[in-house]
Amino acid sequence: MQNFTEKLQSTADHFKNGDLSLGYRKLVDCVLDTKDLRLYEKIIELTEWKETNVPSKELLYQKLNDFIHKLARIEIPAIKQKEVLLKAKSVSKKYGRGNFQLGKVSLTVKQGDVWGLVGENGNGKTTLLRILAKDLSYDSGEINYSIQKDVESEYDLRTKLTYIPQRTPKWHGSLKSNLKFAAAHYGIKGEENELLVNMMIIRFGLWHFRKHNWNELSSGYKMRFELARTFLRAPKILLLDEPLANLDVLAQQIVLEDLKNLSQSLANPIGIILSSQQLFEVEKVSDKVLFLKDGKPTHLSDANDGEENLCVMELDVECSRDELSEALDRIKIREIDFNGSMYILTINQANGFNKVLSALIKKGIEIKYVRNISQSTKRLFL
Repeated sequence: MQNFTEKLQSTADHFKNGDLSLGYRKLVDCVLDTKDLRLYEKIIELTEWKETNVPSKELLYQKLNDFIHKLARIEIPAIKQKEVLLKAKSVSKKYGRGNFQLGKVSLTVKQGDVWGLVGENGNGKTTLLRILAKDLSYDSGEINYSIQKDVESEYDLRTKLTYIPQRTPKWHGSLKSNLKFAAAHYGIKGEENELLVNMMIIRFGLWHFRKHNWNELSSGYKMRFELARTFLRAPKILLLDEPLANLDVLAQQIVLEDLKNLSQSLANPIGIILSSQQLFEVEKVSDKVLFLKDGKPTHLSDANDGEENLCVMELDVECSRDELSEALDRIKIREIDFNGSMYILTINQANGFNKVLSALIKKGIEIKYVRNISQSTKRLFL
């Protein structure tokens, strides 16, 4: 987990390289880390100026870097050891009708952790999330929440333990008025209410939509609203069921990157578990991935079967199977499968990926798509 100085340097590097959107979101994260209402006020003023004018790049980046220098004078303690937030051990649940059974599932979620929960539909992902969210009971095993020691009631616990389902409820009125009401519900009032709501609006890219109502927002912006409303309550554990389902590819990447960055907040580091069908995108930001098949947890080591020097890759090429086999005849290919759209190659060499690419290029075979899935849970779907 980065300390405050490293976060500021990373933000400055984004601005230096012209990554304005990402850099600005990270700058807002740094301001949120300070918990300083006066700095909230300053970044809100800067955002309003930026969005209502058309400043030159030079002037904009000068103001942004000046703001970073101001933040650099602030000292914020680093998080030296990540606290365990949730620990589940051998949790299982069986439904009375049918033969489906979830479990036994064990996992440990710490501050700053992002867990990816993957698997085909109907394999228990939503059931597990709802159990962890205390919406469903379970038959055996145990779940311990370390955040219980900091709360006085079950209501307080559920405020810090947040579950966002795939289908979120409709709301009425403007986006901003709803966020202000939610903040007041969590005990945030007066000036802090206005400033914190505006900070969340900026952080989740909702500035131009703050006066819109439900019907005027796309599915992607409705999800951003849900995230903004959730982070107002400063959750400790966030459980998300298919948050990427209705988002386009770019929006998926932004939401995942935002979740990763927000999980590592110095002011409120949280643990996140999210389920998704967007496997590769989730794997890029997840610290750990849990794969469920028939309700049971399966691990990549099960697919490796103890073999370390194994390479598995997906490949789509512009040639026949015979031409492909001929091009790879000097490589130790264990198996070539074709699923109707691409080949799955299993190679008995750790550096097999590079060898295959070199052999195909040497033969002049056009590579339309290639991905090394040796360490991806995609192999568990095959």
